[in-house]
Amino acid sequence: MAKRAVKAEDLYKLKTVTAPDLAPHGERALVVVTELSREQNDYEAHIYEVDVHKKQKATPLTFGKSKNIAPRWSPSGEAFAFLSNRTESMQVFMKEGLADARQVTDEKRGVTDFDWSPGGDKLALTIRTGEGKKEEQELPVPLVVDEMKYKSDGRGFHDNSTQQVVVIDVASGKRTPLTDEPYDVTPLCWSPDGNNLLVSADDAENRDLSFTSDLWVYSLGANKKEKLTDGSFVIGQAAYCPDGSTIAFLGHQRQFENATQADLWLYDLQKAELRCLTENVDVAIGDLGIGDFLQNVGGAGLRWSEDGQSIYALVSREGHVNVWRFYLSGEVEEITAGSHHVHGFSLKSEGTGVVTLSKPSEPSEAYALSLHSGELAKITAVNEEVVQELELSLPEEFRLEREDGSAVSGWMMKPAGFEADKKYPFILEVHGGPHAMYATTYFHEFQLLCARGYGVLFTNPRGGFGYGQKFVDAVRGDYGGGDYQDLMDALDQALDQYEWIDRDRLGLTGGSYGGFMTNWAVGHTNRFKAAVTQRSICNWVSFYGVSDIGYYFSEWQIQANLDDIKTLWHHSPLKYVDQIETPLLILHGEKDFRCPIEQAEQLYIALKHKGKQTRFMRFPEANHELSRSGKPNLRMERLQAIAGWFDEHL
Repeated sequence: MAKRAVKAEDLYKLKTVTAPDLAPHGERALVVVTELSREQNDYEAHIYEVDVHKKQKATPLTFGKSKNIAPRWSPSGEAFAFLSNRTESMQVFMKEGLADARQVTDEKRGVTDFDWSPGGDKLALTIRTGEGKKEEQELPVPLVVDEMKYKSDGRGFHDNSTQQVVVIDVASGKRTPLTDEPYDVTPLCWSPDGNNLLVSADDAENRDLSFTSDLWVYSLGANKKEKLTDGSFVIGQAAYCPDGSTIAFLGHQRQFENATQADLWLYDLQKAELRCLTENVDVAIGDLGIGDFLQNVGGAGLRWSEDGQSIYALVSREGHVNVWRFYLSGEVEEITAGSHHVHGFSLKSEGTGVVTLSKPSEPSEAYALSLHSGELAKITAVNEEVVQELELSLPEEFRLEREDGSAVSGWMMKPAGFEADKKYPFILEVHGGPHAMYATTYFHEFQLLCARGYGVLFTNPRGGFGYGQKFVDAVRGDYGGGDYQDLMDALDQALDQYEWIDRDRLGLTGGSYGGFMTNWAVGHTNRFKAAVTQRSICNWVSFYGVSDIGYYFSEWQIQANLDDIKTLWHHSPLKYVDQIETPLLILHGEKDFRCPIEQAEQLYIALKHKGKQTRFMRFPEANHELSRSGKPNLRMERLQAIAGWFDEHL
């Protein structure tokens, strides 16, 4: 059967398989299958059950037009709980056997997350408390602001609510608030005996200038809490060892601010001592791969082995994300090895696991994992039928070696229907962050461009995770310097290495930091015949005051604040607008609080005022996540706009 070219609308046909949870006996697993709904212009998510030992059709356990996510088996394996918005706000539901799922919670503002107690009789709920925003106001009212952290992308303007923890009895429904703090509290895990809950929180007096979090232990029924760390850490995932004597957690001490790789730490509860387990292991722990496809990702925390002698975690390394094992002795072992993006894993019985992963040729599926051999066996096929129709372009590894021993890694993608004797237009893609990592995952935008006859190069220039701490930190204070040179040198090597690239038809695009770099590049070279800048930064001076992170991100990354306007302006693409000759399409979300739309407005007006060729597309109600989780119709409009601009100019 002849294969067809990828279309933007194929996003409506493809599904993501995420958030695996393996039953205690190891025979069955739950996953979340998410798809875009054209009818609702939203996302539908349902929970499926899969057999761990053989590939077969996954069985749906939830139905309808709702979102059903975050499934977790009870410790006995006789029931599972999940989050669902079938009653409008997200609440916890529980399903036992063939009976319909019953609603367990009725929180006024919904439930963000939950975790079973070890005995299976309680749930720890993550909720928001406080009056919050009044849904209906007869008259507009002013927003009174007293803090710098008063807004955030996605959430919007903050209200007077805080994130707290409530414990609910599964059988009786009795609800007991565990925390009641004037700051956000994030639950991490239960102690094995079910008597304590580990959380992270920042109790600093001035949280506008505080960017750390501590480990706390809250005792159930004893009205007691204890701080375990000293206020120097940024703490992420955590897990008790099986006997409850030690806590493992991911964290760092801001040595390089947000460019700092997290280490794996051990806290001995008896001795009240900390030990860094990965002090001599220069890797990025966690899933740091980025793409434009996955939805409702979950199930990627820390997992102890049954004997308490090692810890499993995801590691992002050189464009791949895999499961690793960290032994308390200091040894490390890569369990899954391959060119793929593992974004979720679950281990409940020694020797067996389930992962969900994505490949450039496989949008998202679930696999059974042997912890002994590292072998992966595919157990779902939700995308198989659609993928068999499509002509997908498979990335080829690309590497630029420098004389100083450093390197820039990436991937080349040939146009669909490639013929060696033809010349093709070529597009350079730049990732955001800058502390992110392009991964060997399915990327719909790249596939669409290849289907339209373009070659694509995507790389990980300095600043990205996955290549060691020195590499991550190399971009700070040097935006538009070595990072820009990495991209241009990689492009030059590609031009020398691949004769099929048409040097006269080069395009450039990227979002967030990638949008900054797009703006910077077209202000410093005319080699590109067309460019598309997305959710970008063009002016670090104004960014300092309008972004939800601006007042500290600029200091951390540009290493300047409003006392040093000269440096902020030097690194601002807007300064070089006179030099821009490349036709530039500007895409931006109206509700983007991370890179506010005033950045796009300044760039557009400056270009138009100087008679440059440009176009501005504003996406209503869209925030910084437009390309990944925005309204489906707007995602389609965005993809068509990018491809259309390059079609017009290349």
